[in-house]
Amino acid sequence: MSDRVSLTFDDGIADVRLTRANKMNALDPPMIEALAAAIDQLAEMPRLRAVVLSGEGRAFCAGLDIVSMAGLAGSDFDIMARTHGSANIFQQVCWGWRTLAVPVIAAVHGLAFGGGLQLMSGADVRIARPDTRLSVMEMKWGIVPDMAGFALWPGLVRDDVLRELTYTAREFSGEEAVGLGFVTRTADDPLAEALALAHQIADRNPEAIRAAKRLANLSGSGRAAEALLAESCEQGALIGRPNQMEAVAAGLQKRVPRFTD
Repeated sequence: MSDRVSLTFDDGIADVRLTRANKMNALDPPMIEALAAAIDQLAEMPRLRAVVLSGEGRAFCAGLDIVSMAGLAGSDFDIMARTHGSANIFQQVCWGWRTLAVPVIAAVHGLAFGGGLQLMSGADVRIARPDTRLSVMEMKWGIVPDMAGFALWPGLVRDDVLRELTYTAREFSGEEAVGLGFVTRTADDPLAEALALAHQIADRNPEAIRAAKRLANLSGSGRAAEALLAESCEQGALIGRPNQMEAVAAGLQKRVPRFTD
């Protein structure tokens, strides 16, 4: 499909893989565009029964490629533009899996930081290796999660737990993530488990599966459009500010940041 994302289809199951393995599948603009295109393609794909989402190499997704994304601050990109219904394109690559008519299963290993954690959170089911490293990482860079996390996590993660993890950006393991709600279950080979589950789902009545997903989405919808817009408002007010730039500089220089009030 592209040099960032591959999509194969067999026996009713779409196998979608992040293929920027040399960068631990970090999200740069071409990968964002490729993921959004994959979701669009899947939405129109006939005979689709289930989707498996995974990453090649040593990680599922290490989050945003900070260096490549830095250029967006001075570009024409408008974080407030609702390019995909209620979502902007960054939110779409995470939220879009939830809006697909069929179940999506994420197979997670290595790292799932920041945008990578939000990406896997869009799946209906998330299977991870016990030793996977995860984090709501954005606070490290002086920003907030804005790729649909706050629309996806309610109902999965307890409110106070989510607040703690967001405020601190601390890492947690795949095993801990099950108890927290980010991960459905662990497996030593998440991709094999995800594919097996996809085949099991593909053997069910496709009309009933789609109806069950619509009902599940309805029961957990809350105020998704408001959450998506609020993410963008908060992020737009943060990007490029001195403290946010200091967070990036300190992270890249591996030093203690010096913030101002």
